[in-house]
Amino acid sequence: MTAITVNLNSLIQLTDNEFYHLCRENPDIKFERNADGKLLIMPPTGGETGKRNFETAVELGIWNRQRKLGVCFDSSTCFKLPNGANRSPDVAWIKKARWDALTPEEQAKFPPIAPDFVLELMSPSDSLSEMQIKMQEYLDNQVKLGWLINPQMRQVEIYRLGKPVEILTSPQELSGENVLPGFILNLQLIWG
Repeated sequence: MTAITVNLNSLIQLTDNEFYHLCRENPDIKFERNADGKLLIMPPTGGETGKRNFETAVELGIWNRQRKLGVCFDSSTCFKLPNGANRSPDVAWIKKARWDALTPEEQAKFPPIAPDFVLELMSPSDSLSEMQIKMQEYLDNQVKLGWLINPQMRQVEIYRLGKPVEILTSPQELSGENVLPGFILNLQLIWG
């Protein structure tokens, strides 16, 4: 099952607060919203994808606890990007100073900030072209480093701010580079 796009713009254009409350009133539905205001209803992941998402989030979380450089987020977190889109990457990280600059209310709702790092792990039902568009949107909103991991093709697309996309086939590990200094993700967690 792929994401379903619903365009309600001719009927109603939800404010940020209305979108937040829509999500809160429907906790069993994962919503995103694109920059045009169209709602995206995201399907739940299967067991294998959920396991992989969890493992990657744990690895980043362990690194972050040791380094104390920022804040980690799972796929339940929805960010309000500068272009107006509301996106929920599978894993995200924000540098501590940037996170601390948000007000407590901004931190509590859908933080109005683009993460420094995002990871998207493709499910079998995801469209590669749609995921690539989403990754480009992250870069366009100043995400510094993004990884699009495609387990079915054993490929990783690395998105870096201001640089061309790099595609790796069957890499053994990924480096967090200067965005996540010292972080190495062992891809055996993904490739199995």
